[in-house]
Amino acid sequence: MLPVFGQFVDGETRCVHYHSNKDIIAIKFKCCQKYYSCYKCHLEAENHEIKVWPKHQFDQKAILCGVCKTEFTIEQYLQMKQCKNCGSLFNEGCSLHHHLYFA
Repeated sequence: MLPVFGQFVDGETRCVHYHSNKDIIAIKFKCCQKYYSCYKCHLEAENHEIKVWPKHQFDQKAILCGVCKTEFTIEQYLQMKQCKNCGSLFNEGCSLHHHLYFA
């Protein structure tokens, strides 16, 4: 299993910052190549600035479903509302933070 960092609430990558039923994805940060539950967890744990994924690298696997642990490319994730492997719903509110992760 891939390591995911953050202040967890449960085993499906929900953290103290975001922990609704749909908050089940972890994001691999471009800057450190580590999966975190959210940008707030990253900011609390790391001492470097967040670097966003450039569009030409959206083919990189950087999204992890916390339920089934399947990795997806950024491009795949941006087209999904739920996990294509297990069917778990993703939080549609995450799109408000896309600018923090993706260029």
